[in-house]
Amino acid sequence: MLKITIQTTDDAARIGLEGRLTGPWLAELDRTWLGLHAPGGARRLVDLTGVTFIDREGKALLTRMWREGAELLAAGCCTKSIVEEITSSGRSASRSERKP
Repeated sequence: MLKITIQTTDDAARIGLEGRLTGPWLAELDRTWLGLHAPGGARRLVDLTGVTFIDREGKALLTRMWREGAELLAAGCCTKSIVEEITSSGRSASRSERKP
């Protein structure tokens, strides 16, 4: 299960996640991300501090979100390691890595 919360302020739009980033919840997170409205030049934050598991597809979704401008906030060794791996790859992506 994955709990998704959205909080918007003048300087940031934040998606808070709690639970497992896997399976059918990935589609819901993707819809949430695509519908996220950040005011003006506000930051778009994805808070992963409550995430307990990220599968391969979850990592791919986070990678795409990061390349589209998300800031990933993590706590815990495993989640921090995944975020470091994602952010070390750079923000540019080839066309073949992007979803239509």
